[in-house]
Amino acid sequence: MPTPLAQKIKALIRTNGPISVTDYFSLCLADPEHGYYRTREPFGTEGDFITAPEISQLFGEMLGVFMVHAWQRHGSPQAVRFAEIGPGRGTMMADMLRVVSRLAPALYDAATFHLVETSPRLRDVQMKTLEKHAQRVSWHDSFDEVPPGFLLLAANELFDAIPIRQFVRTSSGFRERMVGLDADGELTFAAGVAGIDPDLLPKSHKTEPPGTIFEIAPAREAVMAAICERLRAHGGAALVIDYGYVVTGFGDTLQAVLRHAFDPPLAHPGQADLTSHVDFERLATVARESGLRVHGPLHQGDFLMGLGLADRASALGRGREEELQRQIVADVERLAGSGAGNMGDLFKVIAVASADVPLAPFRSSD
Repeated sequence: MPTPLAQKIKALIRTNGPISVTDYFSLCLADPEHGYYRTREPFGTEGDFITAPEISQLFGEMLGVFMVHAWQRHGSPQAVRFAEIGPGRGTMMADMLRVVSRLAPALYDAATFHLVETSPRLRDVQMKTLEKHAQRVSWHDSFDEVPPGFLLLAANELFDAIPIRQFVRTSSGFRERMVGLDADGELTFAAGVAGIDPDLLPKSHKTEPPGTIFEIAPAREAVMAAICERLRAHGGAALVIDYGYVVTGFGDTLQAVLRHAFDPPLAHPGQADLTSHVDFERLATVARESGLRVHGPLHQGDFLMGLGLADRASALGRGREEELQRQIVADVERLAGSGAGNMGDLFKVIAVASADVPLAPFRSSD
């Protein structure tokens, strides 16, 4: 049985012809009536996926440690805007602020807290999560509404949900990948007419076999550029964490997740989460072209361990019951370990900063 959004998309294609992967991606997540983020509760065991902040408080705590360090490296400025784009349930922000208030009371007292969130339903959840800080928390529909001032920004699993464009190698070169209808009226991928500037392709593009996919993400680069422009104008640092790759290349990374399992991307539009891997090389290039200092990328596991994850986990479990200690060890492995089911290698981290200062745990050469 096709989903309501599948029926809507099929009608759109029958009327106007195939749609781009970008448009399909956008409709799946943000259609006003049937879009995934408009209708679903995506987070947690009852949803479709679990993000790092929901696995353990240790994740947000380590990010809080980094934010304190970045603030100090930039000279401990006053009037700080402490912000997160796409804050989920507010769990990560709450964990970061708990650490910040303990390690750097002056930063906590100098800051106002800003959440960029378009979902009224998630805002309600975030209000409950951040009730302790309610007097100084503001919500914004877009990043450009965050007031001027020195910025400390966190973006965890933000960029993977911003739509991409895909191009497929055909006998006449790379052509934009479209979503159309097959002979049975079902959604299918097909090659369109539009090409791509060869300068955007990796040098090996002429030798790639037919069917090879190349992805670009102008919308992601535009968001990164807006963040960088803000940092350049008012100072600050931004931390970007997501699953992705460190060198631009070929491959189809479009994926859907439904009830904690991978799902074909065209199977359940509106009911499955749709994402793709993030090209960290392109994000870093945007930041450098904006005149900012880029740190990383690092694997998430190296980033978290470099900030003291193991020591904090030991302290959290000290003197606690054995079952809780085992759970803490398992959480650390999930966040920082490598291999199937773990985030340590798959997820990457970059930091961009307005000042040319070293930031731990990044090496000076990062």
